[in-house]
Amino acid sequence: MEETTQPNDKYEVATFAGGCFWCMVKPFHKYDGVISVVSGYTGGHVPNPTYEQVCSETTGHYEAVQVTYDPSVISYPELLTIFWQSIDPTDAGGQFGDRGSSYRTAIFYHTEEQKEQAQKSKEELQRSGPFETPVITPIIPAAPFYPAEAYHQDYYKKNPGHYNRYFVGSGRAGFLERHWNQA
Repeated sequence: MEETTQPNDKYEVATFAGGCFWCMVKPFHKYDGVISVVSGYTGGHVPNPTYEQVCSETTGHYEAVQVTYDPSVISYPELLTIFWQSIDPTDAGGQFGDRGSSYRTAIFYHTEEQKEQAQKSKEELQRSGPFETPVITPIIPAAPFYPAEAYHQDYYKKNPGHYNRYFVGSGRAGFLERHWNQA
């Protein structure tokens, strides 16, 4: 089923691909103003894809999260900072232990303002960030977003032991510690 969350008078939507969507939910959940974080698929050409289809690398989808937030509490630039500090923006082949097109990074903008803010944050990261290689994360128009299967939603809460082993074992925890002093 296609995600139909649309910005209303109070809330806005941001969509980010940062590798395995399990690891992209928790970073956003801990902030006031974040209403929901949904794991799903976007950017591909197959309607309503399944996890197995996306993992087959034939649908063109990214694993992504859609963040619904209250901009009067947390800003889009703040969400961008959370995103950048949760990924390796220099890796074109996936993220950490996960390789392939479905694990690439991307910012999917929903408005021209988001596009401009994302581009500005990417330029600032390249200029002043901890990376000597180019920041390659693309900034592209939002596409239909399809929520992932129920067992993928809030995975870190449902399966904390497995999630923590994966977070460390994939190399994400070490990278975030080395580059952002966090894990």
